[in-house]
Amino acid sequence: MGIKPSYIKTIGTELLAKQRDNFSNDFDANKQQLGVSAVIGSKRVRNRIAGYITRKINTKRHS
Repeated sequence: MGIKPSYIKTIGTELLAKQRDNFSNDFDANKQQLGVSAVIGSKRVRNRIAGYITRKINTKRHS
């Protein structure tokens, strides 16, 4: 999709640092977990953060 905005990276990185065990490599599961973990008003922002978290977990797993 391109370059992610810094607020997506910041929120995603903070959530991964605090709640790493709650997130997996499944986008839909991460999306549901974000609904519980954080108050995000926009569905689009929630989906982008979930995608960022999923991508970070998958790249760490493969390297």
